[in-house]
Amino acid sequence: MQLEWLVFPGWACLAASVAGLLYLAVSAFAVRILLARPRLSGVATPITVLKPLRGADAQLYENLRSFCVQEYAQFQIVFGVADADDPAASVVRRLIADFPALDLTLVTGGTVRAPNRKVANLMNMLPAARHQQLVISDSDMRVTPDYLATIAPLLAAPVAGLVTCLYRGVPAGTDFWSRMACLHINHGFFPEAAVGELVHAGDGAFGATLALSRTNLDAIGGLAEIADRLADDHALGAAMRRLGRPVTLAPAIVDNVVFEPSLGALFNHELRWARTVRMVAPAGYAGSVITHPVALAVLAVLFHPTAWSFYGLIAAFLARIGTVWLNDRALRLDRTPVYLVPLRDGLSFAVFVASFFAQSVAWRDRRYRIAKGGRLTLDGDSSV
Repeated sequence: MQLEWLVFPGWACLAASVAGLLYLAVSAFAVRILLARPRLSGVATPITVLKPLRGADAQLYENLRSFCVQEYAQFQIVFGVADADDPAASVVRRLIADFPALDLTLVTGGTVRAPNRKVANLMNMLPAARHQQLVISDSDMRVTPDYLATIAPLLAAPVAGLVTCLYRGVPAGTDFWSRMACLHINHGFFPEAAVGELVHAGDGAFGATLALSRTNLDAIGGLAEIADRLADDHALGAAMRRLGRPVTLAPAIVDNVVFEPSLGALFNHELRWARTVRMVAPAGYAGSVITHPVALAVLAVLFHPTAWSFYGLIAAFLARIGTVWLNDRALRLDRTPVYLVPLRDGLSFAVFVASFFAQSVAWRDRRYRIAKGGRLTLDGDSSV
């Protein structure tokens, strides 16, 4: 005999799952609207690209090379590593040898220290930047030759603020966990960001591209303003909005080349960012539970196994498969096998639940506590 007190949570989960079906429909529409935006043309002002590096990421040479083959009149690339012996430094030296005609600079070491070591690296690199317009991009991003030409007109707008780009996940190899990580990017993160842009509630800034003028950077207090934030991209966007400047999503999709060697590495990586989002935007993060309609429908069946809850589970699963395939097509990806969808959704829901049970994260070889607003506090070393 079913316990009566389980009836209400069963119906609540079913109602949330139905709301999730509406979200799936809106997200599929939002992805198409986002990808259909036209590219602008304009004056090609000189740009400095800042590439903070640490370690030899999978396919690092190919990622960095994509920035060297830009169809753009004048650009500089500044690469930075905290340690001259970092494996990434040898990759950069190879690039410099392969592209002697380009303006490529490698910065090693530096005196600046900060809780966010990526931002500290950028602060040490910034004096080497020769141009007014700056583009910051993570090391695991790969771009098309028209990348800078797409961003430049937005930077040259009369009221320019921060220009950013969305990204799709591309596995570095054929391993299972890298593929699972890409499914989260392409069918979790990307649709959510597209919906945010559609309803003008996004204003997200993403590490794939953070482009702004040096004048605007100085106006917000420089990189020191975000030196203690884990979500440095989000913090930079928030600082720009406080200045009264817009955060603009460029009509360019960047490839995030992903390598996750194990389930543990993947789970810790996604958990770090989930906890960060929860601390930065707690109400919105809690509301994002409806983006897990299949998991909610499963809970509805477990709490209150009626015909309606089983119908809800079938509807949620079919809708999820349909939107995954639609987004695969829109993003020009291979079709996702059906069996991977519930596995990925189950893992995503586990990350969502786990994010509410601690405020520390493992990042590289350190563990941090995340305070209100996403501020970082060193919490001892970690081998995770």
